Amino acid sequence: MVINSDRKGGLTVGARDPRITRLGYYLRKFKIDELPQLWNVLFNDMSFVGPRPEIKKYVDLYSPEQKKVLSIKPGITDYASIVYKNENEILGQAVNPEQEYIRTIMPHKISLNLTYIQKKSLPAYFAILFKTIFSILRS
Repeated sequence: MVINSDRKGGLTVGARDPRITRLGYYLRKFKIDELPQLWNVLFNDMSFVGPRPEIKKYVDLYSPEQKKVLSIKPGITDYASIVYKNENEILGQAVNPEQEYIRTIMPHKISLNLTYIQKKSLPAYFAILFKTIFSILRS
């Protein structure tokens, strides 16, 4: 990201968001930008699989039911990461990307995470890992 990109919004929008550097574009495309989070997994702050961390601005909008996603350790990948692999492109086509995220994408992502929490199991964990790897390789 370019310097001060956070001041220009929290959502990455479009295939070529101007806040993303040329190198950053390829790092994000192949999910290499997620590798530093392995450090968080190593130190047990994160899991490989679990709800993706969200910025506070959006967490503040969660209902009490939705806040259940905060009850387990965040992860590098989840069902929502697979379903919304191209989230920035979806938002790039929206008239109001932030409202589209809040009204449509965020609730669906939370629903997927709540489903994972309810059906949490070792097979589900590995299924998400393998689906994520397959999804990245298909890029």
